[in-house]
Amino acid sequence: MIVRARTVVTMDGAPIKNGAVAVSGDRIVDVEKFEQIKARNAGTVVDLGEQALLPGLINAHCHLDYTCLRGRIPRQKSFSDWIRAINAEKSKLSARDYVASINEGFAETKRFGTTTIANLTAFPELIRQLPHPPIRTWWFAELIDVRSPNRTDELVDSAIESLKSAQEYGLAPHALFTASKNMYQRCEEAGANVLLTTHLAESREEMEMFRDASGPLYEFMKSIGRDMGDCGLGTPLEKFLTLRDSSTALRSARNDKDWLVAHLNELTETDFELLKTKTKKFHVAHSPRSHEYFGHSQFQLNRLHALGFNICLGTDSLASNESLNLFAEMRAVQRNGSAISPEKIFEMVTVNPAAALQQHNALGRIRPGFRADLVAIPCSESRDLFGQIVAFAGEIDWVMLDGKR
Repeated sequence: MIVRARTVVTMDGAPIKNGAVAVSGDRIVDVEKFEQIKARNAGTVVDLGEQALLPGLINAHCHLDYTCLRGRIPRQKSFSDWIRAINAEKSKLSARDYVASINEGFAETKRFGTTTIANLTAFPELIRQLPHPPIRTWWFAELIDVRSPNRTDELVDSAIESLKSAQEYGLAPHALFTASKNMYQRCEEAGANVLLTTHLAESREEMEMFRDASGPLYEFMKSIGRDMGDCGLGTPLEKFLTLRDSSTALRSARNDKDWLVAHLNELTETDFELLKTKTKKFHVAHSPRSHEYFGHSQFQLNRLHALGFNICLGTDSLASNESLNLFAEMRAVQRNGSAISPEKIFEMVTVNPAAALQQHNALGRIRPGFRADLVAIPCSESRDLFGQIVAFAGEIDWVMLDGKR
């Protein structure tokens, strides 16, 4: 097949006007001006007309388990209150509800041009009931041992066994306040090919808990029996880095680049001094509209970008967002006063998350040898093509995944 469009946005050099992409099987085999592609390649021509052909978008942080909770949880007075509220809603759901919720989420993400997703699930045993996701999916088993610290090994082993039914997977110790030091270390020991993600420094209350040994989250976690002996000793970031540096064996086996860290909203000046020293930097997943819902401290995108961190965008879950739309997340980045260009913002849903998922040689660009994951949006003559892309506010009519429509 040859796919022709007004503009092909390769993310691998300048956009190609009157461009085309040749696809064979599940791979891109050629990219160039339409006339050259037609001369060099056989196959049916699909002319998309006045459209921009883009790499499929990549959602770097999502919880499709909770698609069914859209609009169910009003903004709460505190992060701890939100945890109580979502736990109350979850108690009403069955396994069948969660499977339906995940399927509904898959359909919605694809309508908005997402072809790859990093999806955290609290129920990895349900993956077997979802053997053929309609988009490329990295399943991350979300792991919590705060109520059962003696079952850490069992929880990790069970999750890995469930994940083996998926093609691509990773582990997600939930957060420092719900997953033990042992949990983080067991996840790092799972193997060099197992991707890792976690929530870190998400809320002011998390900062208060670890730095000051006080606040609503501290009191809530104490009330459910968590050992609070690690509180009052430093910021969440300091704890995460100390935890990871506590074992020489783990340091040699894994490095910070193996981690996709979600949120990172609460950072002190001391934290930034620490981040400046990192040579192998972890990846960062930012969810702008969920961030707005919670009213977190301003995300320091410009400072993190200047330090060389690989920043990706995600939607988080519909328990704290309105839709699973990465275009809306890109617009939220602009709305929040970022100095980052529209092209760099678009990288946050293409090449950046591809790198975070260790797929920089397969996803996020339109390049020969890469997966044929493509989407198209209406496009007009403009000096600001990437501004047009970020501003797009509709649903996607044309999606290709693995070379198939």
